[in-house]
Amino acid sequence: MTATRIARSHPDELIIGLVSVSDRASAGAYQDQGLPALREWLGGALASPWQAVDRLIPDEPARISETLIELVDGCGCDLVLTTGGTGPARRDVTPEATLAAGTKEMPGFGEQMRQISLRFVPTAILSRQVAVIRETAGHAALIVNLPGQPKSIRETLEGLKAEDGAVLVPGIFAAIPYCIDLIGGPYAETHPEVIAAFRPKSARRAP
Repeated sequence: MTATRIARSHPDELIIGLVSVSDRASAGAYQDQGLPALREWLGGALASPWQAVDRLIPDEPARISETLIELVDGCGCDLVLTTGGTGPARRDVTPEATLAAGTKEMPGFGEQMRQISLRFVPTAILSRQVAVIRETAGHAALIVNLPGQPKSIRETLEGLKAEDGAVLVPGIFAAIPYCIDLIGGPYAETHPEVIAAFRPKSARRAP
């Protein structure tokens, strides 16, 4: 299947692929919660224009890799976020399929997500989320595996804050806009009260 390249309505519009990996949800056995949770969080966090492309697929390695490649190479996504399939169960194959689609591994994302989740449950060490860059001749994108539960999705993206708003543990999305800058994508900005995007001073645009 040939994917349609998505046209940007603005040079800084972020094109985001959202992939929920679940045998049962993709078969209609229950309603998927991952895609709505991702859309809701992004809607509150991003100050820049963005549009998303959704995919709900089963836990099949080839299908996952093909979907990630389609979203990056075909649709032209700058960022792809997956949810589900990152545990130790036999059908949890999202990390392997993601690594197969990538050209560079970005291990810091998985490390930070596990640090956040360990604040809540010791079983966070069973999570196997990975992140990769996928590069082609004319385009590159960041692909990040997220947990399957909406609460965990929000915590890993946003991080943990004290009651006074001070950041206790940075969320991974703080680093995503600058990563997208570095691979040639659009300049994405966030609402700092949700998540403050970090960039070195030399990489920041003038207000």
